[in-house]
Amino acid sequence: MSGRLKLWLLELRPPFFTASIVPVVLGAVIAWQRGGTFHGGYFLLTLIGGVLLHAGTNVANDYFDHLNRTDEINIEFVSPFTGGSRMIQEGLLTPREVMTEALILFALGSLIGLYLTWARGPAVLLLGLIGLFSGFFYTAPPIYLAKWGVGEFFVGLNFGFLMTLGSYYVQTRSLAWEPVVAAIPVVCLIAAVLWINEFQDAPADHMVGKDTLVARVGRRRAVTGYIFLLTATYLSILLAAVLRVISPFTLLALLTLPLAWKAIGIARLHYDDYQRLTPANATTIQIHMLTGLLLILGYLLDKVV
Repeated sequence: MSGRLKLWLLELRPPFFTASIVPVVLGAVIAWQRGGTFHGGYFLLTLIGGVLLHAGTNVANDYFDHLNRTDEINIEFVSPFTGGSRMIQEGLLTPREVMTEALILFALGSLIGLYLTWARGPAVLLLGLIGLFSGFFYTAPPIYLAKWGVGEFFVGLNFGFLMTLGSYYVQTRSLAWEPVVAAIPVVCLIAAVLWINEFQDAPADHMVGKDTLVARVGRRRAVTGYIFLLTATYLSILLAAVLRVISPFTLLALLTLPLAWKAIGIARLHYDDYQRLTPANATTIQIHMLTGLLLILGYLLDKVV
């Protein structure tokens, strides 16, 4: 692998692709469990398309965070969780290269989306357009969603509801409430990942007018929001499973509760210490991945049993 290609791949930040893989797999598994429907080829295209749009969002955000200088003045970043990929800041890639890469990724993801629209139905186009729009304009002017404190909402929407429901739709060619309800904990957890990662970035974000919710309320008060997101995760699983809106086997996801308790304890103690807060960043990502996998496992067990 050439050195340049390796830099382009690192710019994608692949370790975070679980944020798009989990909801796509969850949606497809729900479709299989409820209707016995599984189209492997369409599933792979959905997964690749989702990851491409996710990667394009990561790369575009690096470019626009360079333009607004938040990554340049950020001295409290903790790689790889906060502060972007640092490729531009370290002189490894030029801003032009980064933006070119983002556009290529968005184009490839869009082509897959257009094919799935033709093959499976128009809902793919609508869901894909919402994801493409909010992914690009998360930090891109003139809309700049993160600046207005609504970026967290759109991240939850994209990497929770849209991907889970979109994956379900590609398999079944129909819409349903179950994948939406099943996605609620995924929504809460990906929002929690973004939320806790904003703690280290908050001072630099505020200086350049990128007023995320954490930057707006301050890190001390933002701990309450973090606790709310984690609490909502487990309450949504418990309530939906007890009411049989989702598979009761998804109660397996409650096994990650000790990790959430650990992360909350770290956030409460070290919300203003960007280095000591780092275990909370890492643990929140683990909670998202493991809870998502346990939700998926619950549906698989339900199908088998």
